Amino acid sequence: MENVTIKINGVETSVPAGTTILEAAHMANIEIPTLCFMKEINAIGACRICMVEANEGRGNRLVAACVYPVSPNMQIFTNTPRVLEARKRTLELMLSTHERNCLSCVRSGNCELQQLAKDLGVEDAGIYDGVKNHYEIDGTAAHMIRDNNKCILCRRCVAACGITQSVGVIGANERGFKTFIGSAFDMGLGETSCVSCGQCIAVCPTGALAEKDSTSEVLAAIADPSKHVIVQTAPAVRAGLGECFGYPIGTDVEGKMVAALRRLGFDKVFDTDFAADLTIMEEGTEFIDRLQNGGKLPLITSCSPGWIKFCEHYYPDMTENLSSCKSPQQMFGAVAKSYYAEKMGIDPKDMVVSVMPCTAKKFEIGRDDQAANGVPDVDIALTTRELGRMIQRAGINFQALLDEEFDMPLGLSTGAGVIFGATGGVMEAALRTVVEVLEKKELPSLDFQEVRGMEGIKEATYNVAGTDVKLAVASGLANARMLLDKVNSGEADYHFIEIMGCPGGCINGGGQPHVSPTERNFGDYRAKRASVLYSNDAAKAVRKSHENAGVKELYDTYLEKPGSHKAHQLLHTTYVKRSIN
Repeated sequence: MENVTIKINGVETSVPAGTTILEAAHMANIEIPTLCFMKEINAIGACRICMVEANEGRGNRLVAACVYPVSPNMQIFTNTPRVLEARKRTLELMLSTHERNCLSCVRSGNCELQQLAKDLGVEDAGIYDGVKNHYEIDGTAAHMIRDNNKCILCRRCVAACGITQSVGVIGANERGFKTFIGSAFDMGLGETSCVSCGQCIAVCPTGALAEKDSTSEVLAAIADPSKHVIVQTAPAVRAGLGECFGYPIGTDVEGKMVAALRRLGFDKVFDTDFAADLTIMEEGTEFIDRLQNGGKLPLITSCSPGWIKFCEHYYPDMTENLSSCKSPQQMFGAVAKSYYAEKMGIDPKDMVVSVMPCTAKKFEIGRDDQAANGVPDVDIALTTRELGRMIQRAGINFQALLDEEFDMPLGLSTGAGVIFGATGGVMEAALRTVVEVLEKKELPSLDFQEVRGMEGIKEATYNVAGTDVKLAVASGLANARMLLDKVNSGEADYHFIEIMGCPGGCINGGGQPHVSPTERNFGDYRAKRASVLYSNDAAKAVRKSHENAGVKELYDTYLEKPGSHKAHQLLHTTYVKRSIN
């Protein structure tokens, strides 16, 4: 691609032809503020916060930097009085219809609108106040609250839902001043075929969208001396939680996280990675059985509840392809309320709390067939963000904590368990076990590089015990749709498919800490978080699920063997075919 020469604020620079002014400015280390822009989709151009002056030989004109392409010899000015005044006035007009109860908002201190008001020198947020629309808060979904009184109509949530996830249950309704973001026919989000992935929350710049907060319930349970409250943490949480406390993206805070959870008062702090290893034992056994005995193929992983709900709504005929295994969260709860409860002599009605990068886990804990011991497998699912808020409210100096280790026996895990948090991780973990079981020998290398990386769809073929096993990995539901359409049309043929609901996998779950616009649009935050998990894996003494000593003991003393009747009772589930709304 040819380059063009332009000037930004009087400094000459060369950028590829077709580059937008916003991208060109970033290349020149100049930040232009945005509210609606998301790089992974077509630019929206709705908010007009990114206005700059551009001169193409016809005088300076105000243009939106996110959609306007550069041209040869263009002169661009990003910080003139005219530009700054245009941005400020646009922001003030947004604020005139915004519910400004910032002190009680979940995004206070981490709100893009709030930050822009500071950066642009807004002194009177109500200067253009007038008539406002009022909207009822929508709490019908299991996982989130939607408050359109705080919505600025940037449409990032619409793009995430419709383009990134190909679900499309929200959009712009009405026109002009009455425009609002909502579902068809004014349905509550819980009445639609929303899959609870939370990607709309992840991209929302304000507090208009937020997960349902369960922290008060958890703190009340911890304070109740009659309850034995245990907590499990998913692998991706340790790769994201540090961002809540000022650590750079890609910092492993596992030890500090464990220490903080103990100081919050949990009776035991366990690792969901234990159940990830358990998942591999059950799912690997299921795959081998289907491969050798003519079962339904391709087998598709079932760890991601957002993906499962998507499949039930949009590909109901493929529910038979889904692994019958529960997710690691639910497997952990089932084991905690049976094996662990019996071993410790505690009431299985006592509480199991999970900390997850995923908002869909809040939906999953209420699904049917998720109460193996007569009580819910998991009582409350918190997001990474909720845990961050709990630690802050408790006055715990997170950065000063010394590293601590998980409790046993449900805190023991392998490298295979920890990589579940990144796209391709479940597949790689399964391969480490399945290949060794089928070939009856140790693998010379445990790293299956072909299924790693942040690409939306990855494919690989491995010869396993004389059979060419065809694999595919997809993350993000738009990519899942593309992959499944190829399978249904006969264009593609696989034995085993891993699908994660969120782009990049759990490290980019809807419950992870919000990232800055610059990092989201121009950084590699997903890869940075994933690198934590792969480094953790490489440092583990044991990196294969079937070598987890705690999982071995569980089978030897309680479950008998992978795929046993008792294992199915506790660790497997069923699916339903849902309508599309």
